Amino acid sequence: MEGSTEVLQVESAGGVVFRETAGVIEVVLCGVRNPRLWRLPKGTPDQGESREQTALREVCEETGLEVELLGTIGSIEYEFARPGDGAICHKTVHFYLMAPTGGDLSLHDNEFDVAEWFPLGDALDSLTYRDEADIVQKGIREVAQKH
Repeated sequence: MEGSTEVLQVESAGGVVFRETAGVIEVVLCGVRNPRLWRLPKGTPDQGESREQTALREVCEETGLEVELLGTIGSIEYEFARPGDGAICHKTVHFYLMAPTGGDLSLHDNEFDVAEWFPLGDALDSLTYRDEADIVQKGIREVAQKH
């Protein structure tokens, strides 16, 4: 409706997948080559899915990895104009800390050109969106506190 100020509420869920190799913490990022973009895997729920189920499914689809959920990290919020009709959406993305249990990055879906492991510092520098870098830092701090 023209002139409408209604804001649609949208939710999605995703994960920070990490591993430690030879004392180096690495994080999986999903990338698009043109325009250059690196972000965390996330997506919208299918009918009847819980946030956790959505996060596990989306991470598997977008990275090619099988993962286990280790805990909740937190959420980020932002607004955007929906492509097509320009409706204003307020989106909340819930993130979970995850560890790989199998799969292969080469099996990621076609939403991204590539899924790659990044050393933590490089991941933080490469992420396109600062709020996602903040989520990664929060998740890795929780890992460090448990060691």
